Amino acid sequence: MKTLNQDLQEKLRTLNVLEKIIIINVVVFLVGLLLSIIVKMGGSLSWLELPKDAGDFILKPWSIITYGFTHYGFLHILFNMMVLYFVSQMMLNLFSPKLTLNIYFLGIIMGGLFFLFAYNVFPQNFLKPAGALVGASAGVRALLIFLCAYMPNTQVRMIAFNIKLWHLGVALVIFDVIGLFGSNQGGNIAHLGGVALGYFYAKQLIKGNDIGKGFEKLMDYVSNLFKGGKKSPLKTVHKRKSGTVAGHNKSEFKEFSKQKQIDLILDKISKSGYESLTEEEKAFLFKAKD
Repeated sequence: MKTLNQDLQEKLRTLNVLEKIIIINVVVFLVGLLLSIIVKMGGSLSWLELPKDAGDFILKPWSIITYGFTHYGFLHILFNMMVLYFVSQMMLNLFSPKLTLNIYFLGIIMGGLFFLFAYNVFPQNFLKPAGALVGASAGVRALLIFLCAYMPNTQVRMIAFNIKLWHLGVALVIFDVIGLFGSNQGGNIAHLGGVALGYFYAKQLIKGNDIGKGFEKLMDYVSNLFKGGKKSPLKTVHKRKSGTVAGHNKSEFKEFSKQKQIDLILDKISKSGYESLTEEEKAFLFKAKD
């Protein structure tokens, strides 16, 4: 039993941040399922759901994030987690875990804000009846659209053929717009919030602006509040111009093959994070992926 526990702990330690989020979602789903069976509670995770009424939301401010961990339908959580796993393989090969989490959680928050805005500002006869908002779709959409906007011409395999990411992004947006006229209108409004966040984040990052830095600092502060003992010292990264590219002088770097150049920059990301790249390295990686 001790060996089994050690194996389990080792597997959990090696999971990436999005895989850990998938595990949390599955656990929450199973808890809700058990509650619905044992206690006969419909909407058994209602304290995690995002209510559509602003007055109710004020009493449950945490729900702007927790709704993203709440699923009731098996197909709903299955599809969301499958797509999230697929996205995790691309995102974390190119970007730091913190940047990935910024996009994911800001996507969930923006999706929730779009939902709240629609149901508290738009005329009620314009909207279909809706309950509370649940599901990770807005965060998943944010990550997907971020990739589609950041490296639009990169091709991915879809069953039997390749498709460019920007084609996939356009298809998703069209699907969500059409969904506004369907039964899951509130969910599709939230999807579009995630879409808007992912697109804007990518376009700003291309310009060298990481719009998630403020959110990242807030999350670090909250995380430190729950840590025992001394707080870890803040690490300051000083960005400066460099005469090297990925640890090699520029003339030497230019002699490498394109794939070798990409591998060197990706290796630097894996060791030091995306933030360690110079503007020149970021620009090269962006162009190389197109």
